[in-house]
Amino acid sequence: MAKGILGKKLGMTQIFTPEGKLLPVTVVEAGQCVVLLNRTVENDGYNAVQLGVGTVKDKKVTKPMKGHFAKAGVKPVKFIREMRLPGASDYTVGQVVGPDVFSDGEVVDVTGTAKGKGFAGGIKRHNFKRGPMAHGSKSHREPGSIGPRMSGGGGKVFKGKKLPGRMGGHKVTVQRLSIARVDAARNLILIKGAIPGPKGSYVVIRNTVKPGK
Repeated sequence: MAKGILGKKLGMTQIFTPEGKLLPVTVVEAGQCVVLLNRTVENDGYNAVQLGVGTVKDKKVTKPMKGHFAKAGVKPVKFIREMRLPGASDYTVGQVVGPDVFSDGEVVDVTGTAKGKGFAGGIKRHNFKRGPMAHGSKSHREPGSIGPRMSGGGGKVFKGKKLPGRMGGHKVTVQRLSIARVDAARNLILIKGAIPGPKGSYVVIRNTVKPGK
């Protein structure tokens, strides 16, 4: 069955396997994830389940969202995501999904918002090479020529050109990460390796789309 869950990234640590091997893991708090809505092919044209997690103050919830939560019979939540799951009908509105939906050793894909790095130059943002560092050079970290010369003064910079700009802060999915340990008693999932986002950010964990590799 296709499955998924939302969680909060708590940070990284390390654990030991029964064989004594050291594993770097990311700890994700994935408890009290509630089902808010079920979408079906008959009503919406596709199968999906809407999940929510986290606490939020009532004064920060809009009236439409209050009605949405009331219809589902759950308390307001902070982070909401919809996942297209073939077995969405297996979930019922108001159901609480815990970390025990996954088991040790399963392979998952994790989606989160990458850390924002602020404004960055081409060398840091796109791994450009720098210019000569000799005293006569006037182009150490500049991007260099960026546009073609056209007749009639029509030279321009094409869209999508790699240039300095804001780095990070976008959605990232890391595929084929294995679950090192599931601690259902403490609502924790330990994922081998690093996942996107800073500490305290919310992530989406679901079955990998590349199970055969």
